[in-house]
Amino acid sequence: MRKTHTQVTYHCEARRRRAEGGLELCSRKRGGSAVAGRLTCCGPRSHITALCAERGHLPATIDVEVKKLLELKAKYQAETGKAYTPPSQSAGDAKPKEKKEEKKEVKAKEAKPKEKKTKEQSPKPPVSKDEPATGVKKITRLGLEASKDTDLPEWYSQVITKAEMIEYYDISGCYILRPWSFGIWDIIREFLSAHFKRLGVKDCYFPIFVSKAALEREKTHIADFAPEVAWVTHSGSSELAEHIAVRPTSETVMYPAYAKWIQSHRDLPLKLNQWNNVVRWEFKQPQPFIRTREFLWQEGHTAYLMKQEADEEVLIILDLYARVYEELLAIPVIRGRKTEKEKFAGGDYTTTVEAYVPANGRAVQGATSHHLGQNFAKMFEIIYDDPETQEKKYVYQNSWGITTRTIGVMILVHGDDRGLVLPPRVATVQAIIIPCGITASSTKEERKNLIDSCKILVEDLCKAGIRAEGDYRDNYSPGWKFNHWELKGVPVRVELGPKDLAKGEIVAVVRFTGEKTTYKRAAAPDDISALLIKIHDEMLAKATTERDSRLSMVSSWDEFTSALERKHILLVPFCGETPCEDNIKNDSARLEEDNATEVKAPAMGAKSLCIPFEQPRTLTPADKCIHPKCSNVPKFFTLFGRSY
Repeated sequence: MRKTHTQVTYHCEARRRRAEGGLELCSRKRGGSAVAGRLTCCGPRSHITALCAERGHLPATIDVEVKKLLELKAKYQAETGKAYTPPSQSAGDAKPKEKKEEKKEVKAKEAKPKEKKTKEQSPKPPVSKDEPATGVKKITRLGLEASKDTDLPEWYSQVITKAEMIEYYDISGCYILRPWSFGIWDIIREFLSAHFKRLGVKDCYFPIFVSKAALEREKTHIADFAPEVAWVTHSGSSELAEHIAVRPTSETVMYPAYAKWIQSHRDLPLKLNQWNNVVRWEFKQPQPFIRTREFLWQEGHTAYLMKQEADEEVLIILDLYARVYEELLAIPVIRGRKTEKEKFAGGDYTTTVEAYVPANGRAVQGATSHHLGQNFAKMFEIIYDDPETQEKKYVYQNSWGITTRTIGVMILVHGDDRGLVLPPRVATVQAIIIPCGITASSTKEERKNLIDSCKILVEDLCKAGIRAEGDYRDNYSPGWKFNHWELKGVPVRVELGPKDLAKGEIVAVVRFTGEKTTYKRAAAPDDISALLIKIHDEMLAKATTERDSRLSMVSSWDEFTSALERKHILLVPFCGETPCEDNIKNDSARLEEDNATEVKAPAMGAKSLCIPFEQPRTLTPADKCIHPKCSNVPKFFTLFGRSY
C-alpha cells in the first residue's frame, strides 16, 4: 500500500511540442531521483485530481499543481493565438485519424496494379469482413500469392524473387543472378566442361567488343542480328570515329584469329570454347532467364579438314545438350533440325533440342548446334594447304551453344504453387537437415546434443557425395524453415528430433511429391542417395507424360488450329518452304480481346520448332502439306507450336 502521509513534491515542466502541440507534466521524486511518472497536462481537473489522489498526494499540493497547469494553458494561448486542445479529446483525434486513413487508402489505390481483362474472367470474390476493402493483396513474408495455372507470368516473377534466384536491376532486360541460380549454372558448366575436354575442346576467351568492319563482313549473318546489336558510340562526351559493337555472338570476333592460326592441315582440327556473356538488345518483352538482353552461355567454335568430321561433331554436341536437359534438369527434349527459315543466319544447317512448357503450351528452344559449312571460312579467309594437291582449301566449321535459359525452362516445367521444385542433380543443396522438437523445457545439453547430431548427419551425407546442409538458425521455428526450403525447392528435407535420435531414425520429406518416409539413421547416406535418384526419374517421367499428352499428330488445318488452342505442340506434314511457313504462322494467329478499351490484336501464331530426327511415320502420296492453300508435296513431319 502507498504511504499517503509521505510528503511528495512535484517539479512541473511544461514543453510545447511543435509536432504534437502537447504539454507534459513531469513528476519527479525529491532529491533528483529518476522520473517516477509523466502526465500530459491536457486533461480536465477531475482527471488530474483523481490521478494525484490515487498516488496519495495531499489536496493542497493538487491545488497548486492545477493552478500551474491553468497558467501554462493561458501562456500557450497567448503565444499561439489559439486555445490548447488536449490530445485525449475525441474531437481532436478524429480529423487527423481520418486524414491518415484517407492517405493510406489513396496510397493503396496508387499501388494497386492494373489488371488485364481476359476473355473469360472469373468473378471477384466478396470482400471479407476481416480484410481491408482497398483491393490490395495481403503481402506475406513467405509463400506465393499467384497460381501457376491462372497467372503464369506473376507466378514466375514471384518464384524467381522469393526463391532468391534473381534480383531485378535498373536496366530493363538485365538481372542479377543470385547464388541459388548461379549454382545451377555452375553444375551445368562442370558437366559440359568435363565432356568438352574429352572431345579435345580447349577453353579460351575473346573480347566482348567487335569492330563494325568485322561484324559486317558476313552480310547474311549480321542481317539477322542487326536489330539486336548494342553499339558503343561515345567515349565520355566524344563520339568515337568508328562505332564498336557489343558481341551478340562471337563468330566475327574469333574468326579473324582463326585465319591467322590455321595455315596447314596440321593445324586442324581447331576446337575452342568460351564461357562468356553476350548482349542482344531485344525489343520483345524481357523475361528473366528466358529472354534477356544480357545472358551467360558457352559457345564452341571448331574448324575441320573434312565435312564429315564437322557433321559428326554437330550431333555429338547436340546429344550433350540433350543430356543436360534429360540427365540434369529432368526435362524431356525433342532433337531435330531447324527449317531453312529458322536456321542460324550464315550457316548450312542448325540442329536443336526443343523443350515444352505445359503451363502455357509453349515450346522453348533449349540449345543449338550449327554446321556453318565453308561460309564463314570464305568470308574470313580461313584456309589451309591441302597435303596432297598443295591447293588452298577452306575449312569446315561448326558453332554451338547453350545458355542460362536452361534455368528458366527448369522453373517453368517443374515449379508449382509452393515454389521451386529443383531436380536433385542441379540443386546446390540436395538435402537440408532441420533440427526439430526443441521446446522451452529442453535443456541446453539436449539442444546441443541435437544440433551436434544434425551436424554429424550432414558430414555423413557429404561424404556420400550428397550436397547437404543444416539449418541451425535459432530465430526461426522449424515450421518457418520447412516453408522456406520448400519455396527454394530443395529436393529432400530431413527432420531430426530428440525422439528420432532415441529411435535411431530420421524423417525425409520429398519436395516433388510431399511424401514423408522414415529411414534408419545408420543407413541414411545410402537411402538418401537412392531417394535422390528416384526423385529425378519420377520428375523426368512426369514431365515426359505431360509433354506427350500435349503432342498431337494432325493432318488437317481444323485439327491444327483446334489442337493449338488446347496448348498442344503439333507434328504435321510440311513442305519446308519459307512462304508456306509464313502463312502457317500468320493464319494460325487468333484474335482475342485482351482489354475492353483496346482493339483486337493477333495472338501468337504457330512457328516451326524443328524437323524431328525421329519421324512418326513415312509420308505417303495421300499426305498433303498442312496449310490448306499449299499445293507443294510435304517432305517431312515438322513440329509446330507457339514458342518463346
